Amino acid sequence: MVADPDLVVECAASGWCGAVVGWDRGATGWAVILEDRHGRRRPFELGPAAFLFEGRAVTLVRPVAPPSRSGPLGGGPVRTASGSVAVSQHRARVARGSRIWVEGSQDAALIEKVWGDDLRIEGVVVEHLGGIDDLMERVREFEPDGDHRVGVLVDHLVPGSKETRIADSVTSEFARDVLVLGHPYVDVWQAIRPSALGIDAWPVIPKGQPWKEGVCGALGWNIDTGAAWGRILGHVRSYADLEPALLGRVEELIDFVTAP
Repeated sequence: MVADPDLVVECAASGWCGAVVGWDRGATGWAVILEDRHGRRRPFELGPAAFLFEGRAVTLVRPVAPPSRSGPLGGGPVRTASGSVAVSQHRARVARGSRIWVEGSQDAALIEKVWGDDLRIEGVVVEHLGGIDDLMERVREFEPDGDHRVGVLVDHLVPGSKETRIADSVTSEFARDVLVLGHPYVDVWQAIRPSALGIDAWPVIPKGQPWKEGVCGALGWNIDTGAAWGRILGHVRSYADLEPALLGRVEELIDFVTAP
């Protein structure tokens, strides 16, 4: 089925329902951008029978002349950096009991830059852990429940990794009130599109070599990862500069900790 603008479909896996408003190209191919009735947007990768249209499974394909991903079709309301409808003259909500945890300060800074407006409206606090080796202990100390949920964003959450083993153990014990999601990248730097930095691709760094330092060297930058991160973050303007594999996970975590 051709995914024409404003076509309303449902993601078969997650149940997210929305209208087609644009397209995004990531490392694994094209993703369709759907906007739900609240004005929230989320990218979904294309795949066989990945969507439902009027209750039946369909495979979406891009139209011959796809709409730009730089903004809403035909103009529209002002958007935040995450693609949500901007709310004017709205005070930040008192912080919820629920939290979003990320591994490090750079992850937190990236989420603040793209989703900060949305999080303040929802009253969601993002805290960084300094790694997830002690995640189980941190969750037990937090004592999550229906009013105090925890959403955790993890780097390099791939089959067989240490991160995956930790995530599985936590979610098996706290299945209802803790959600651990992740992206496949070695570091959150890789979740930023290379095109946003004016490069063709992130450098491939040999195993055993510090990844961030290796990236700096390969790109001809000074070996100063703090300064490099400031340079990278400065090129991020909106969700369009991030890979779908990160976008979808952050949106899912926000939904989880703000659900009634």
